[in-house]
Amino acid sequence: MPCLNPAEDPVDARRHRAIAAAIRHLVDHWQDQPGLDELATVAGMSPFHFQRLFTQWAGISPKRFLQFLTLDNAKRLLAANQSVLDVALDVGLSGPSRLHDLFVACEAMTPGEYKALGGGLTIRWGLHPTPFGPSLVAATERGVCWLSFAEEEDGRDALAEMAAAWPAARLVEDADATRPVAARAFRWDGSAGSEPLRLLMKGTNFQIKVWEALLRIPSGAVVSYEDVARAIGQPTAMRAVGAAVGRNPVCVLIPCHRVIQKSGIIHNYRYGVPRKRALLAWEQGHAMPEDEAAA
Repeated sequence: MPCLNPAEDPVDARRHRAIAAAIRHLVDHWQDQPGLDELATVAGMSPFHFQRLFTQWAGISPKRFLQFLTLDNAKRLLAANQSVLDVALDVGLSGPSRLHDLFVACEAMTPGEYKALGGGLTIRWGLHPTPFGPSLVAATERGVCWLSFAEEEDGRDALAEMAAAWPAARLVEDADATRPVAARAFRWDGSAGSEPLRLLMKGTNFQIKVWEALLRIPSGAVVSYEDVARAIGQPTAMRAVGAAVGRNPVCVLIPCHRVIQKSGIIHNYRYGVPRKRALLAWEQGHAMPEDEAAA
């Protein structure tokens, strides 16, 4: 049975769970505008310590985070980023479209490897606490092949889904091997890392084309499904694009959460709309200039 990495710093794990509880409360009750005292109580901390920890992690205060959860904010982002994919595709991954300022290098499996369903591969995996809930991370020698969120605290649901996607691979629980990936993806170590973070993508040619387009959406930005379809040269394939976005096996690192409806409505996230809203608000906080974030 999977379990959260026993080598994880217990203090960090408690903090991640506290932030995760506060984020869930924020997203579920954003229309009620919960205050600092209420959020601190949910997190099980004093208001002072909660405010400091949340701001340190999110880059913005809980109050500003709350502002980023609104529909009006999503509409504003869409309007501001109408051509973001066009520009990003022109400059490529060497420009400001680097995901989280992480250096991401991608490799797609060959058709033969795709059909082999992971045969001959060893996949090392670990379950890690994050401010968005438990996350299952899996990697091969060639790169990260899976990142998902678990709904069950012990991660059995996420592990079963990953195993089904790679039925012929050899799975090895090794949370120490995957912890650096989780730390970079969720930035709790404070650094992006200097070495490229490699991804191994298993999908159809169309899916991989969509996922590569997603990698070009800058952190803190959102685009519509129509934008993605146009960017890959198939402007009428919005439904197929939506299906490919939903099948993304490496969430957060391949930022499928940055695609929303052209109306500004945030919906259809594999790991739940509340988590999608929280991810977007978190990224916007880190994308803000320091003087604005401190406001």
